[in-house]
Amino acid sequence: MKPHENDEIDLEDGKLEKDKDRPIRSKGVNRIQNQALLSGLAYCISSCSMILVNKYVLSSYDFNAGISLMLYQNFISVIIVSTLSFLGVISTEPLTWRLIKVWLPVNFIFVGMLVTSMFSLKYINVAMVTILKNVTNVITAVGEMYLFQKDHDSRVWAALFLMIISAISGGITDLSFHAVGYAWQIINCFLTASYSLTLRRVMDTAKHVTKSGNLNEFSMVMLNNTLSLPLGLILIFVFNEVEYLSRTPLLRLPTFWFVVTLSGFLGLAISFTSMWFLHQTGATTYSLVGSLNKIPLSVAGILLFHVPTSLQNSASILFGLLAGVFFARAKMRERSQS
Repeated sequence: MKPHENDEIDLEDGKLEKDKDRPIRSKGVNRIQNQALLSGLAYCISSCSMILVNKYVLSSYDFNAGISLMLYQNFISVIIVSTLSFLGVISTEPLTWRLIKVWLPVNFIFVGMLVTSMFSLKYINVAMVTILKNVTNVITAVGEMYLFQKDHDSRVWAALFLMIISAISGGITDLSFHAVGYAWQIINCFLTASYSLTLRRVMDTAKHVTKSGNLNEFSMVMLNNTLSLPLGLILIFVFNEVEYLSRTPLLRLPTFWFVVTLSGFLGLAISFTSMWFLHQTGATTYSLVGSLNKIPLSVAGILLFHVPTSLQNSASILFGLLAGVFFARAKMRERSQS
């Protein structure tokens, strides 16, 4: 405790010591709020931009090599993360054979998730992809119930039911419906849910085989992207993209290379900004903002790519987006009660 004489001096100045701390504390709070706002804005811009740029490459450029695009983006991520790790800006776990063996199964799912996402995005408009991705939440919730015996409250199930209704009604009223694209998106939903469910177990096992006993986000980015390169090369030959790449004139366009390189930087930016935003706020705010972020993304996708739509389809999309927000809020309440 401070001696009484100090309090007298403070009173002569017209303020107590604790009053002097108030401006400093308020400045600290403002700084935290500004960081949270800035990180949230960066996360929203990078995540929206990534999907829109991929759609632009696949549809506007009519680029028919989605696996090659994924491979190039992942290669850029490996180069950047390796450089930052070498310079000491970030820390990553060394890629040991024990760690690779543990991580390889989940990496197969990761690559399948990215590839099917590329295939579906080529044929389906951005707004409908966003709505159909809600089905992933349904599959994940069912998987959590059976694999981890995790019960969900009635609000969560109500939100999931609304998501299913919006996806079905959106597909029925979709004027640009493409059966192949929808098939790839359904597969993508199952793979994304599988990745989410499998990642939990694999991460716990992987921590025991790392040198530090921990596995941060940068190490996971490095692991996933590095291991995806040889698998991506195999898939390029399996899907015969090599022949297409040898004859497409797009590879001779500087603007095309600029756009696909930008998409690679944006892919990595999502990882960095999501970590930054999650650190500044928390899981609940992160989840809610992610759901709200789908609204401007869907609107931008419709306007930028001149998607033909109807009142019924627009209503289905809006219904699905609101169901996503309702789901995020229901999960927030569920976490607070557990």
